[in-house]
Formats: sequence, C-alpha cells, structure tokens
Amino acid sequence: MIASMTGFGRAKKETDEFSVYVELKSVNHRFCEINTRIPRHLLFLEDKIKKTIVEHVKRGRVEVFLTIEGEGFVTKTLSVDWELLNTLVVTTKQIQEKYQLTDQITTQMLLSNDNILSIEEQKKENEELELIILEVTENAVQQLKQMREVEGNKLIEDILSFLGQIEENVHTVEEYAPRVIAHYRERIEKRVKEYVGNEFDENRILTEVALFAEKADISEELTRLRSHISQFRDTVDTNEPIGRKLDFIIQEMNRETNTIGSKANDPQIAKHVVEMKSLLEKIKEQVQNIE
Repeated sequence: MIASMTGFGRAKKETDEFSVYVELKSVNHRFCEINTRIPRHLLFLEDKIKKTIVEHVKRGRVEVFLTIEGEGFVTKTLSVDWELLNTLVVTTKQIQEKYQLTDQITTQMLLSNDNILSIEEQKKENEELELIILEVTENAVQQLKQMREVEGNKLIEDILSFLGQIEENVHTVEEYAPRVIAHYRERIEKRVKEYVGNEFDENRILTEVALFAEKADISEELTRLRSHISQFRDTVDTNEPIGRKLDFIIQEMNRETNTIGSKANDPQIAKHVVEMKSLLEKIKEQVQNIE
C-alpha cells in the first residue's frame, strides 16, 4: 500500500478516573523522526510510545501530543519551605524596625511569595493507565496510517498519469528519431549543391552523415528511459516504503532525458524533451511526499 508522509490521527479513551487523548501529526522527512510532547511524569513511556508508532510509520516526522485529564494518576502534596518563611518574617521585621514602618505582616503577603509554597506531584503506580495510553496511541496511529494511505493512493494516481504521458513522448521520439538523420543528409546535400552544383563527392556526404548519426544516436538513452519507466511501475507495485527508490529512478530518468536533448540536435525532439522534463518535475514533487 502506497502511503504519503503527511497525515493526522487522533484517539481518546475515558475512564472514571482519567481521560487519555493522543494526537499524531506527520509531515515529510528523509528519515523516521518522532517528537513527543507528553507529561513529565510519563516520560518513562516515551520509548514504548515511539515503538508503537514505528511499527506503522517508516518515514516522516511525527509529532506526538499526549494529554491526560483527571486526578487518578497522580497524588499532590503541599510543601512549605519553613526555613525560608522564617527568614522572610525575621527580615521583614528587621526592615520595619530599621525604617520605622508600621504596616502589618499578613499571611497573604507571606504566601504570595512563590518560593514559600510548592505543589509536588507523585505518579501513582497505575498499570491500567499505561496500557490505556499505549492502546490509545495504537488507535491514533491506525488513523494516521489510514489517512496517509488514502493520500498516497491519490499521489500515485497522479504520478502514474504523468508517467504515462512521458511514455507517450518517448514513443513519439522513438518513431521520429530516424528522420533526424535523413533530414540532416538533405540539409548537407542542399548546402553542398548551392556551392558546387550537382558535382560533389557522395562519399564525403556519407561520411559527414555517418559522423552526425553517431553523435546524434539516442537509441541507448531511449532504451534506458523505457527501462526506468518499467522499474518505476514495478516499484510502485511492491508492498514496502518506496519513496527513496522512486526519487532515485526519477533522477536517472532526468539524466537520460537531458542527454537525449543534448544529443538529438533537433527542434521536434527538443520540444518533447521539454515536455518530459516538465512532467518529471511534477512527478518529483509528488514523490517527495511518498513514504
């Protein structure tokens, strides 16, 4: 199944104690990169979450957002820094005496200092929560995978359409290429006759035409181009990540097309080369999105 590297997946599960939400967003990337945004006290699950995703995603940058709501997974305790509080009270009284200040020290004033009170969270041992997180992650990645496959099918449909147009251009060039030599001979003979009349060395003309034919021969390039088209289609039919391989094949097709344009030395072939290069560029843009 062809998959795009762009997708989104979301899943959730609620219990009497807590609610678990997982969102996954993926975009293009050369390799598989997973970035997690999860609560600090659940960082111990990061590797398991990544492993769950990697089983379904081989390429792309995936952003993971894990949210837990509820109080069933942590205990909270209030902590007072008594030493700091005593120091603050004593220092405040010293300041009042030194500067003859009359305002009263209030509880609200003391507790407004962020360093005096702190809330500490401790994770409860909760195997059920861990299992639910991994279950929700699995459900989210299945949604992500499904969306990537739908998008991938649309991409490959467009790509194969462009590939078919390239193949038509190749066929046209193959049929037209032999005429290039004949046209060149006609031009040479016409030019020679303009200078020397009908009396000219036929062998010299044949030699010039043979040299031109050797330089302008594009049969090997056309054969390789057809081979690359066939490889492209075969690769699409495989059941594995194919993005990198398709990208390589497109580079090779581009190289052969450029060589055809430079060797053929003919305006008609040049027109088809421009068309093929335009189609290859469109395919390349689409292939960049494939896993």
